[in-house]
Amino acid sequence: MDDTPATAAAVVPASEGPRCLVTGASGYIGGRLVPELLAAGYRVRCLARHPDRLRDFPWAGRVEIVRGDVTDAESLRAAFGRAGAEGGEGGVGSGSGSDTGADRREGGGSGDVDIAYYLVHSMASTDRFEDTDRLAARTFAAEAAAARVRRVVYLGGLAPRDVPDAGLSPHMRSRTEVGRILLGSGVPTTVLRAAVVIGSGSASFEMLRYLTERLPVMVTPSWVGSRVQPIAVRDVLRYLVGAATMPPDVSRAFDIGGPDVLTYREMMERYAAVARLRHRLIVPVPMLTPRLSSHWIGLVTPVPAALARPLAESLRHEVVCAENDIARYVPDGPGEPIPFDESLRLALRRVRDARVTTRWSSASTPGAPSDPLPTDPDWAGGSLYSDARERTVHASPEALWRVVEGVGGEHGWYSFPLAWAVRGWADRLAGGVGLRRGRRDAARLRVGDALDFWRVEEVDRGRLLRLRAEMRLPGLAWLEMGVERDEEGRTTYRQRALFHPRGLAGHAYWWSVAPFHAVVFGGMARNIARTAEAEPVAETETEADTRGGGDRTGSART
Repeated sequence: MDDTPATAAAVVPASEGPRCLVTGASGYIGGRLVPELLAAGYRVRCLARHPDRLRDFPWAGRVEIVRGDVTDAESLRAAFGRAGAEGGEGGVGSGSGSDTGADRREGGGSGDVDIAYYLVHSMASTDRFEDTDRLAARTFAAEAAAARVRRVVYLGGLAPRDVPDAGLSPHMRSRTEVGRILLGSGVPTTVLRAAVVIGSGSASFEMLRYLTERLPVMVTPSWVGSRVQPIAVRDVLRYLVGAATMPPDVSRAFDIGGPDVLTYREMMERYAAVARLRHRLIVPVPMLTPRLSSHWIGLVTPVPAALARPLAESLRHEVVCAENDIARYVPDGPGEPIPFDESLRLALRRVRDARVTTRWSSASTPGAPSDPLPTDPDWAGGSLYSDARERTVHASPEALWRVVEGVGGEHGWYSFPLAWAVRGWADRLAGGVGLRRGRRDAARLRVGDALDFWRVEEVDRGRLLRLRAEMRLPGLAWLEMGVERDEEGRTTYRQRALFHPRGLAGHAYWWSVAPFHAVVFGGMARNIARTAEAEPVAETETEADTRGGGDRTGSART
């Protein structure tokens, strides 16, 4: 099976097709849905709190982008085409398919969006996340109704039908409530309810993969005996696209799943077989609660405890489809839905070929700082500590940039590996993301990518890489790496670590680690330069540009 769609959709020119609004386009599912909608002939508009995080996606030049938030009614009006603003902050941004008056449907106050995809939800562990989800869903539902959208499509969780809301985990209860709110909007709505989504880079797949690969002998929670109906991400995307063409009188929830019903233990055993690992010894321990098991998952896998907990809690109950009515409206083709073993093979092939288009970490991490780097003279937030390094590098700027863009993941951070490892473990123990998130792509970075315990905030290809820290810190931190030529034409590497302390603890933190900066940051600058100087010089600048400019992602469906 290749990466192309198994069934061909009727494609119309993008300038004439219905317009879809996609929320959560920078996330795992949203980032894969957008190219599928474009391939099916739809025009696409993306709503994003940080539009710059979408700019490096291969499809960015073919969509419209609006800055906004699902809790902000005014920005939603702009996204639905009801606001008078054009472009700029909060308005419709650049991209293909510019709007004209003729594009708008008749009727006072109606917008220009036909199908609205609601693919956002809170993964925060605060007490108020349910209130945030409720407010967002109500605001989105009201604005969709006012804009006379033809259909809302929502991807939620598969909750057991025989368990009352009070017996569900808070996150599953919130997903269920969001579905009800959207169904009550007065707009025809499709709610797709999925359990475990298997695909390269999905949180569920990464959790399954690392638990099985790293632990030949596992002491596991009792939920490994729960029956689950996993579904391949390719099938999720197929149902999401197909939902757009449902008849207007269809407004309901659909259970979606693959053909296999397995316990989580059987899923681990099947993974071991597909990945050609030795038989795993699995010993369930009933006293491991979802809270305790989430910390266990956080230590063993790249998935942080804050995200692992809702995943573990969702497995307390059996999550098996009660119906397959979706097949009436989105018929299955040959080999569909994809069997569990085949979904594993597809995902593993993507991982091994380094062609993972989106990952669970594409979305913002709960509790991570989101403030952009302060810039003078606008910065008025108090102290900003800095550690700056500069070196002349006897290599081409292209060679140096390849090293800079390749930092992290398997390449590491080029200095004192033990110090970075200890910092990563300390962050995991404090509930942070640690170093295990790795990289989406071994060679290329784009804005919004997770990179170990950093987030890519800016990429000026060949010149600047700026990372924002997402580890637990008493303040905000950034790391900049730049490539330049000096006045004499020599290649120069510039590195700058910045820290904005929060309170007395922040100042104490900076001065407690400052004595180690010469070893960590000084060694990093020195070793990055040496690595660039040791690179072969066979590749020319033109060849590097050609290599870097192509679309390395392929299909987003596995």
